Amino acid sequence: MSVPIESHSEAETIEAGRQLGASLHPGDIVLLHGDLGAGKTAFVRGLAAGLGLDPNEVTSPTFTIVQEYRGPVTLQHVDLYRLSSREVADLALEDLAEGQTVIAIEWAERLPYSLRPPLIDVRLETTSAGRRITVERQAD
Repeated sequence: MSVPIESHSEAETIEAGRQLGASLHPGDIVLLHGDLGAGKTAFVRGLAAGLGLDPNEVTSPTFTIVQEYRGPVTLQHVDLYRLSSREVADLALEDLAEGQTVIAIEWAERLPYSLRPPLIDVRLETTSAGRRITVERQAD
């Protein structure tokens, strides 16, 4: 279990994501959990920066469902917020992980099935001081 990171601004949330992004490898799947406005997309901007991608290109994929950002490692940014369990199953998320790809899934609690490791759980909670970010790698 990891020690929670306290974030007091969007910039600090992005920096926490950048630090994780710099440690990711192709095939990693980041599962993001948190309420609306908890900072999931800001955290993904940081993941993009840590992977060597332009964080300014990252936008919420709420309506497009999947955003792809290409670079040395491709980032597939998925948002399950508006989808039913059947629609999520139809996405075939594991197929997105082929090649030099990292997947970041917002609203991961809506997954109707388990994904194969390596998985990284990221929980973003709103606190009176800002955000608490907990990152935990799941065992293989």
